Amino acid sequence: MAGPLTLAIDVGGSGLKAAVLAPDGEMVTERVRRPTPYPCTPAVLLDELAALAAETGHSYDRVSVGYPGAIRRGKVRDVTAFLRPAPGEDFDPLLRELWIGYDLASALADRFAKPVRVANDADVQGCAVVSGNGMELVVTLGTGVGCAVFYEGMLLPHMELSHGRFGEGQSIEVACGDHERHRVSKEKWRARVLNALDALEAMVLPDHTYIGGGNAKKLDPDKLGPNRTIVPNISGLLGGIALWERMPDALCPVNPTPVAT
Repeated sequence: MAGPLTLAIDVGGSGLKAAVLAPDGEMVTERVRRPTPYPCTPAVLLDELAALAAETGHSYDRVSVGYPGAIRRGKVRDVTAFLRPAPGEDFDPLLRELWIGYDLASALADRFAKPVRVANDADVQGCAVVSGNGMELVVTLGTGVGCAVFYEGMLLPHMELSHGRFGEGQSIEVACGDHERHRVSKEKWRARVLNALDALEAMVLPDHTYIGGGNAKKLDPDKLGPNRTIVPNISGLLGGIALWERMPDALCPVNPTPVAT
C-alpha cells in the first residue's frame, strides 16, 4: 500500500517500544523494546529513542511518539514519571526544571530529521481503538494512569484527569499505578480501578470506555460492567498512524522535515 512509513514509539514509565508501520497499520518490523532508564532526562530519552529506532533496522518517513505526560503544542506541560529519579521516589526539582516546558516535538524532529508528532500515550493509544461514535474515554493502566477523550473520532485537548483525587485522598494516578498495585492485594487494586473508572466516567459521561496499558490485562473482564472494553497494549504503537488523522494540527503542528547538517 502506497504511503508514508511511520516509526511508532511508545514511551512508558517502565519500557520504551518501537516499530515501523505500513500505512495500513501492518508492522513492517518486529517490535523492539528497551527498559526505561532512570533518572530519565530529556537528553537520556533522546539517546535511548535514537538507539531504539536504529534497532528496528528499517527506514521510515515520519515519527509518532506517545509520551507519558501532558503535551501541548509539542511542549511538555507535565510528566509524573520522569520527574522522579526512579519509580516511587520523591520528585526531583532538577528533573522538573529540565522537563517542564521542554520542546519535545522540536527536539525529536531535530534528532530524527523527520516530521514528528508527539502526544500523550493515552491519546495515541486511543487513536487506534476509538470507534468515532459519540464521546469516548480511553484509560491506560501502566506505571501511572493515562486518560484521553475523543468526540466523534476527534481527539480533544489533553487533560490530566487521573490527577484528580478520590477515595482516601490519593490521586487516581497514584492509587491505580503500578507501585500501588505491587503494594496492595490484587483484589484491592482491582476494586480501586473500578472505583476510578466510575469517577472518571462521572466527569466525562462517555458513550464507551476503552481500557489499555500493560496492566489492563490484570483486570477481570467479567466485572468491568457495560460499555467498557479492554484493548491490547500494542494499540500504543498502532495509534501512531491514526494520530496523524485524529489529532488536529492546532494541538501539535506538523514539523517540517529539518535540513540535515
